[in-house]
Amino acid sequence: MKKALSLQAQIKRLKERGIIVQDEDKAKEVLFDIGYYRLGFYTFPFEKTYPRLSNRTHEFREGTLFESIVQLYYFDYDLRKLLLSALTRIEVNIRTRITYIGSMYYDEDPYWFVSPLAVDDNYIQSFARKVYKTIKDSPVIVRHHQKYPEDTYAPAWKTLEFMTMGNIVSLYNHLNDRNLKKQIANEFNCTIGIFVNYIETIRVARNTCAHGAYLYNLHLPRGIKNGPAGNVSGNDRHNVNGIIKIVLYLLGCISHNRETELRQKLRDLFAEPRDSETMRIINESTNFSL
Repeated sequence: MKKALSLQAQIKRLKERGIIVQDEDKAKEVLFDIGYYRLGFYTFPFEKTYPRLSNRTHEFREGTLFESIVQLYYFDYDLRKLLLSALTRIEVNIRTRITYIGSMYYDEDPYWFVSPLAVDDNYIQSFARKVYKTIKDSPVIVRHHQKYPEDTYAPAWKTLEFMTMGNIVSLYNHLNDRNLKKQIANEFNCTIGIFVNYIETIRVARNTCAHGAYLYNLHLPRGIKNGPAGNVSGNDRHNVNGIIKIVLYLLGCISHNRETELRQKLRDLFAEPRDSETMRIINESTNFSL
């Protein structure tokens, strides 16, 4: 049975595995702030057996500095902050457009998102059990049902506001009318297939950023498709550089100023001075290029 390690024991173990700790007091501060386990995710690329993660020896390449690992952690932290801000803006915009366009398309039915005319039966049944169950206790929704007790659901402009990005993607996928789906996708100059691919990419990236998971070497199970965001090929179809291209494209559909601003902030972040080994890992993992 593994037991918890004191800060001093954590440092001792890191040093035994080949990590150079130049300032132990600073290392204790970092470990108590970030955590030994969380920081461990950023040690993988410095190990001798990387990228093989099975049967790891936990031995580090000669000359590995504790500070280099910390630099990689903070690079990833800053990258998540930058992208999360943009992803939140994109998510809100996509939700708003789907709510508005859907509500105008079915202007006689404020509950179109659960109408058999708009979505399939499987979606309607799962919506009550899985989606509305999680949002019905929101104060806005509670007040709506207090005021309109006969309503099974709050109208689209209230309900969709509390749906997650995953819920929104699911709603779009289950729309019956291809003309409506085309109209929504056209807002971003996309075909239906490309729009689904882009918003699914956004969903994965947003969840990764929001939950504080590592982003710099994220692998997308489903590759990014070529579309109006430009040619996304090779490893970029699955890595963070491809995600960045999609984020910049969708953000540009909303605000060219915000796109330009994010593009410059990303360039600045990647250009910050770091240890050569940390820079090598960042460049190889992200394949960043703008």
